[in-house]
Amino acid sequence: MRKLVVGVAGGTGSGKTTISQEILRRAGANNIAYIQHDSYYRDRSHLPPAERGKINFDHPDALETDLLVQHIHLLRQGKTVQVPIYDFTTHTRRPQTKTLEPRPILLVEGILIFVEPALRDVFDIRIFVDTDADIRFIRRLKRDISERGRTLESVVQQYRETVRPMHLEFVEPSKRYADMIIPEGGYNSVALDMVTARIEKMLNGEG
Repeated sequence: MRKLVVGVAGGTGSGKTTISQEILRRAGANNIAYIQHDSYYRDRSHLPPAERGKINFDHPDALETDLLVQHIHLLRQGKTVQVPIYDFTTHTRRPQTKTLEPRPILLVEGILIFVEPALRDVFDIRIFVDTDADIRFIRRLKRDISERGRTLESVVQQYRETVRPMHLEFVEPSKRYADMIIPEGGYNSVALDMVTARIEKMLNGEG
């Protein structure tokens, strides 16, 4: 079996994680090395907390994409990598890292993974999860308040000032690079059947 790299992109709250978790379930978690682009946000510990909150985290420059590309190539070579652990409540990287071992399938998830050519070109299969903006905003609002300690006002402000403009500038245009566009996220069982069937064929050298 050769190593297969699958990318799952889409706007914030689109259902990327649901799709990724379903691929993990169907293909078997022991067959997949799973990476989230969010883990590669740049460390901002050198900045005062008040300054960290002003950063545009929805711009490609907020992420250390070069390191992710390097890790993907190493995993493809059969080498183990140390994935950063990012703390969204403090906007800093933790001292610890997560050890990730190579697997037959490398599954990469992120909003901006189809934006940078160097990252986009490493994928054998590119999936874009397409969900209406109002649904995505509601999901983000609930997640950021419950999981990341944000307030309603801060989530709305960030959405208006950076999330929505960056989605229109970077995320939405990157959809044209996808091999498959999946509406309805993880609830689209027909699309998931097609994805998993394609992954199995490619792993067995049939495509």
